[in-house]
Amino acid sequence: MNVSKVSYTLESTLESVNRAEQTAAEIAARSGFDKDECGRISLAVREATVNAVLHGNQCDPTKGVTISFENTLDALTILVHDEGSGLDPALVPDPLAPINLLKQSGRGVFIIRAFMDEFRFRTMSPGTEVTMIKFVRGPGSRRQQGGFTSDDESKLTAGERRHHR
Repeated sequence: MNVSKVSYTLESTLESVNRAEQTAAEIAARSGFDKDECGRISLAVREATVNAVLHGNQCDPTKGVTISFENTLDALTILVHDEGSGLDPALVPDPLAPINLLKQSGRGVFIIRAFMDEFRFRTMSPGTEVTMIKFVRGPGSRRQQGGFTSDDESKLTAGERRHHR
């Protein structure tokens, strides 16, 4: 089986959030997902990266956010790892609770759970790692392997490092 994996280490900035979202959309498209699914996947990655930058790393410039994409014939697996103090998922407020309905934030985890097929938290030392998985569906689900190309390099800046396997 052909498996492609690529990882990026980004700075804890909101600009990195935009790059993560764009990269996710491009990788999802090359992985064979349709336009709507690519939008959902990229938004889930955006929300996870925002949480890592703002809540996990608290915009600390000495801490990074690592994002990994693994592409198989059956699924796209995305990991987002921050270097913060960790997160207890039980403490994430329910965005549908009446007290939270009018709040401007607090819907990221809800959106990720709605858009991805699997979503898991793992407390690390340091930080939190979230795993998001989107499975390929339908009769033609054994899609052609898109993989990762050297075009991915063009999105990188001096503050980012890329790792291949």
